[in-house]
Amino acid sequence: MPLTGDDVDRFELSRPRLEAIAYHLLGSANEAQDVVQETFLRWHAADVDRVEVPEAWLTKVLTNLCLNRLTSARARRETYVGRWLPEPLLAGDPMLGPAETAEQREAVSYAVLTLLERLSPNERAVYVLREAFDYPHREIAEILDITEAASQQILHRAKKHVAYGKARRDVDRAGARRIVEEFLAAAASGQTDELVRLLTKDAISIGDGGGEVPARTKAFEGAVAVARFLRGMFRPDGAKRAVVGGSPEIFSWTANGEPAVVAVVEGRVVAIMCLEVTAEGIAACRTQANPDKLERATEQWAAADHGEPLLVM
Repeated sequence: MPLTGDDVDRFELSRPRLEAIAYHLLGSANEAQDVVQETFLRWHAADVDRVEVPEAWLTKVLTNLCLNRLTSARARRETYVGRWLPEPLLAGDPMLGPAETAEQREAVSYAVLTLLERLSPNERAVYVLREAFDYPHREIAEILDITEAASQQILHRAKKHVAYGKARRDVDRAGARRIVEEFLAAAASGQTDELVRLLTKDAISIGDGGGEVPARTKAFEGAVAVARFLRGMFRPDGAKRAVVGGSPEIFSWTANGEPAVVAVVEGRVVAIMCLEVTAEGIAACRTQANPDKLERATEQWAAADHGEPLLVM
């Protein structure tokens, strides 16, 4: 039976929430949209008049489609060129989902999205549904066909895997800009000591170029090694301009709730560096430079009032 207009409207009302859940689970905006479209096709094929709670039905279908993708993604990432990092989303993107609580803000942070790669598909699903979307364990159990007790145990295990030892600072937009401005001033100064002062002793720097943009596979570790790398990264030269197709304009922004350095060439976002800020300093610099993972950010950037760049390279 074809869907009525009301049936389509019911799905469209759920689309933003479904896209946000899928993004949290998959770490990719494109894959999230694909899975939501596949969920719509399942909705189209179903006898929707017999679906008692459409929101629960749609969430269950979507989550199981994501679990299938996560299982196959593990195999795909074994052949991925370089380090795999999730796709960052700029502030204001509805796919980031709710951010009313500290747990929700932390769950969508770039640091935590990266750490979610440590989890099994089921652990990731429980963590995301509970921490990022505040689903009760009873509903999570129904979605995943497990018991409430199992859901609680899985969450406990997942949180232990995601814990990374340093308390993340909750930074507002103004605070993020101050952090990025200080960070860029230190990086552009050419003085390694200034950068070391901003970093934690065990800071790391990693990047994802997807085989299309040069990015070192092995992480830089330790404040001094990271500072030296960053000093070189923010030193203008012709080779860098050739790689990205022009002179990057460097902006301060936030991505996934973290202070971010956004590099833009002629309106195209060519890199986003997310800064994991803790009470001790900047603990990690994670840079996404794979063009395939910056398409949505470019669309969002075009619609944003981003002002003047802090630096032109």
